[in-house]
Parts: sequence; structure tokens; C-alpha cells
Amino acid sequence: MKKILALDQGTTSSRALVFDPDGTVRASAQREFAQHFPQPGWVEHDPREIWASQRDVAAAALAQAQTGTGDLAAIGITNQRETTLIWDRASGQPIAPAIVWQDRRTAAICDDLRRSGHSETIRDKTGLVLDAYFSGSKVKWLLDHVSGARGRAERGELAFGTIDSWLVYQLTGGKVHATDVSNASRTLLFNIHTLDWDDELLALLDIPRPLLPKIVSSSGIIGETTCDGLPGGIPIAGIAGDQQAALFGQACFSAGMAKNTYGTGCFMLMNTGAAPCKSQHNLITTVAWRLGNDPATYALEGSVFIAGAAVQWLRDGLGLIRHASEMEALARSVENSGDVVFVPAFSGLGAPDWDPRARGLLIGMTRGTHRGHIARATLEAIALQSVELARAMQKDAGAPLVELRVDGGATVNDLLMQIQADLGGIPVIRPSVTESTARGAAFLAGLAVGIWKDLAQIKALWQVDRAFRPELPKGAADAALLRWREAVDRAKSWSRA
Repeated sequence: MKKILALDQGTTSSRALVFDPDGTVRASAQREFAQHFPQPGWVEHDPREIWASQRDVAAAALAQAQTGTGDLAAIGITNQRETTLIWDRASGQPIAPAIVWQDRRTAAICDDLRRSGHSETIRDKTGLVLDAYFSGSKVKWLLDHVSGARGRAERGELAFGTIDSWLVYQLTGGKVHATDVSNASRTLLFNIHTLDWDDELLALLDIPRPLLPKIVSSSGIIGETTCDGLPGGIPIAGIAGDQQAALFGQACFSAGMAKNTYGTGCFMLMNTGAAPCKSQHNLITTVAWRLGNDPATYALEGSVFIAGAAVQWLRDGLGLIRHASEMEALARSVENSGDVVFVPAFSGLGAPDWDPRARGLLIGMTRGTHRGHIARATLEAIALQSVELARAMQKDAGAPLVELRVDGGATVNDLLMQIQADLGGIPVIRPSVTESTARGAAFLAGLAVGIWKDLAQIKALWQVDRAFRPELPKGAADAALLRWREAVDRAKSWSRA
């Protein structure tokens, strides 16, 4: 029984999971790594720490599963998207810290492009809203601010990549510089219609083409391992950005199926099939995946920048809880939030507002407010942000969502899942295996090497753990969303940076 190793490189931790052919987790390991905030609105990672942590947890998971080279069929990679780094092709050394997707330092670059009238061109070609969230402006910033970087990039001495490219480069001992279509579609540099880097977009952001990785399919062998600390000769056969991987792992293979992942942020994706669907409600159009030489599959996506990170802030910033696991009991200690509303816009607002200068807001507090109300308001904030995405998605698709499949760490919180169902008016379905992101990467890799023969075989592995059905009257849910919008409007445009 050959196994698949899935590398799940996230925003706050690196994880590795070993999957059996029946889709169950045989072993897993995880390690958090440092977050760096050198200035307000800036978020950075150390690329070397990312690689070291990912390599070490992979070795630990293989050891735990007692899996050697002969037992391992392939490696699948899934990763935090948009996070941007540039390194020296020869030495493999980064020229600067990685700029994380949450980072807002490049908002002015996007403002300049917007004022110059380029928003629609970028939207039409990339499917993306012009925002500092995406990689393109981050690449430009690095080339503009690291001494000598632009000249070296033009001479082909440097390599740009999102985290998937960085891991592939390290795993293959520097032999492969590649990214898959799902990650490429998050850069502002990739044309989702031609499935290639776009010369006009590169010119707008002044980015030399020699800097860019080769674009590959999400499922297909692109190289083999040759690095210290891991078995050699293992095919790297699957790559997808974390949210696209979760859509795949949730077996959302038909147009109209949707999932929501609760991690550092919240990300809702709906499969729209073989044609990109342009949003009229400030969602983004993205490539979901491409299997071998098949046509690409597309998705609509709504991005919430701060979800689980809000719980981390209650723990680490305010000290209201000691462990995230305490959140549900604390929120259940009150019947409602007492009209306290929390807008966790620590990194600006994503869809549908796209305001990089919005900042966090906690409003409605009285002398009677206590920890329980703030905890409840935090869960409601996570859910309400996702409700807005679901409503926009249904309008764009012209059809109601029948159900919302969910995954991610916060789905263990039954209260949050019930609040999500109540406020959204949509059944929330939690699968028996909630490791959808890593599972998706494993499925993509396993398809390429024959562990699973087709999508139907994978679909049969998806099973329901629990369905949360709406219990709140629609009028009450609408009133909660209206109150939320009042608070959001107060949080907008706060930062002058």
C-alpha cells in the first residue's frame, strides 16, 4: 500500500501528513514558525525557517508512519498563497524576508495603478481585484527596494516564487523552479485565459520575465526529491494553493459546489467549471486546478483576511483565553454578544469591501460587557464575513447554494458552525476528515501516479461527519448582517499609512 506525503505550508505553521490510499491520515507533524511585524501593516516570514520547519515535519511524519522510500508514491504540496520571496538562483539564498499575503506595504503601488486606469485591464486578464494582497506589487516592491535586485533579475540571476516554488526549489536541490496554475493565478501577472504569464501585466509592474517560474499543471510529476533530510527520488506530483487544494479535497468537482476554509483567514470558493466567471460583486475569479493536460477548472473566491487569527489575537494579544480550545465554552457562557460587534480588520478588509486601510474595531461595549461577549462577537465576526461572501457568490452564480462544505481548524467549534448555518441560512456540512487542504494536495499527487484512477474514486472517499442546519429566522439573520455592516462602515479607511 503506497502512501502519499502532503506538505501543508501555512501562514503560521508548517505541517506534513501521510495519507493512506483510502484517504485517511496515517501520521502528521506540525511546527509553528515566527511571525515578524517590522512596521505597522508589514508582515514578514524568514524563508529559511519556512523550509527548515517544513523539511523537519515531513521527516517526522514519515518516521511516525514508518514510511520509507519504497512505501512513498509521491509528494503533494499545498501552501499559503500570495506570500512572495525572491532568492539567488545559484546559492538559494533569499535576498530579503518573504512578504506575507497579509502585508499592506504595497497599497500605494496599487493606488498608483488604479489612478492610471489599469484596474479593469488587470481584472479582465487576471480575474483579481487590484490589491496589495496579491503577489505582483510585492515583487515590484522587492525589486525597487533591495539594492541591485532589478539588474540581477533582468540578467536571470534571481528567482521569484510563492511558497510552493520555494519548496519545490529546495526539495529538488535547486533543479526545478516552477509553480502551478492555481498559485500563478494569484500573482497579478498571470492571464487566466491564456494560462501564461502576461507581457502587458509584467510591463505594468516592471517585472522581468527571467525572474518567473515555469508554469505547470496542479497534478503531474514535475521533479524528484534530492535534498538533505528526506528520502531521495520521490516524485513531486501535485501542487495547489491552499484554498484550491481544499476545494479539491472537499470533492467539489462539479460547478456550483462550494467550500469554506477556516484558518488564519476564511476563504470561500465555488467551482464554476471550465469557464471563468467574472464577478459583479467584488469576488475574484481564480484558477482552481488543472489536471495534467486537461482544460483548467475555475472558481469564484471570496477572501476574509482575519478569521482564526482573531482568536489568536484574543489569546496572545489580549490574554482573554489561554488556548484556542477554550473559545467555544467562553462564547457559550452568554446567550448573545450583548450588541458587541467585532470587525477584525487588522490587515484591512478583503471581499467584498477591498479596503487596505480599514482597521480592527470593537464596538458596542458597556460596563456589563465581559470576556464572553467579546468571544461570542469574535465567532459572529468570522461567520458574518463568510455570510457576505456566500451572498455575493450566489448572486454571481445566479443560483442558491444548496450546502456549504467546511474545513480547517476552527470547524471543531460546534458553536461557530451553528452560528455560520444560522446567519447564512445554508446547511453547513463538516466532513469526517477535515484535513481538506492537505488531503487535496495528496489527491492531486496520487492522481498523477495512479494511486487513484479518477475523480469518481476520490469522491467516494468523502464522507459527512455532521450537518449543521439553520435554526435562526431569516429576519433575525438579516438584522445581524445589517448591524455588522454598520460596524464595518466605521472601520473603513482608518489607517493613513
